[in-house]
Amino acid sequence: MNLETKWLEDFVALASTRSFSGSARQRHVTQPAFSRRIRSLEQAVGVTLVDRSTTPVDLTPEGQLFLVTARNIVEQLNESLGHLRGLAMANEALDIVAAHSLALSFYPQWISRLQQGLGELPTRLVAMNVGDAIHVLREGNCDLMLAYYDPYASMQLDAEVFPSFSIGQVKMLPVCLPDEQGTPRFTLEGQESIPYLAYTQGAFLGRSVRMLLKNDPVRMRLRTVYETAMAEGLKGMVMQGMGMAWIPDFCIRQELKDGRLVRAGGEQWDVPLEIRLYRCSLVHKPGVEKLWRQMMKLPRDFLQA
Repeated sequence: MNLETKWLEDFVALASTRSFSGSARQRHVTQPAFSRRIRSLEQAVGVTLVDRSTTPVDLTPEGQLFLVTARNIVEQLNESLGHLRGLAMANEALDIVAAHSLALSFYPQWISRLQQGLGELPTRLVAMNVGDAIHVLREGNCDLMLAYYDPYASMQLDAEVFPSFSIGQVKMLPVCLPDEQGTPRFTLEGQESIPYLAYTQGAFLGRSVRMLLKNDPVRMRLRTVYETAMAEGLKGMVMQGMGMAWIPDFCIRQELKDGRLVRAGGEQWDVPLEIRLYRCSLVHKPGVEKLWRQMMKLPRDFLQA
């Protein structure tokens, strides 16, 4: 059976809406007709692409893999047609997803430095948790992902399919408000109980802190009084004097410099982090390909924010 381009467009629409009825409206066909076209696509490729047992519908593992190819074909076709019609998307913005703390405090400085070496670079940035960002990258719904590198490989990203650049070496520091003498209100070096502002269980930064504390008795002195997944949320609570938290250094540089925050422990309590920029090698968007080639030519120290 020959594979029709409109079926690929149907499939991309379904992956976006997760609804047969919603996709049918978007594609301006009846739902029965839309369902038949998805069935025809599955017959043409020889595998089941859609799990119809869930609501909203989901893609099978084969469907998730095929989505990248389908979206790539549709985008390349639309781009070629755009060139033919004089509508080339040479300056189309790159879609980037990033962890919340990186989007708010790291990205502006890094992209500014990168553009000094590469020139103007239109981008669209969306902040989300790491799990959602990985899902978006896997399905080809973004061009690039900015995230903390996971040395324990829980992100499960194949390095060949999802190549990356290291763009930052940072640390999480234990910090709190100073007292009237400028010393920390709470200290990891003492014996007192410490009101602890923590990351939620599923947060990547929280797992990094837990690895640091795993075999250290100091964890018994940490009294959790607040939890959130976002570093900026913990920073806000620390600034209100609510307790101590581990926060990425790029989020608190100015506060440490002017003394509004102080370290609650020595360097042995620092948590090293690496920041990387990821792409999907199965997607061949010209803007991404050009950026990747240009970045490979830049000195490594230039890429580091």
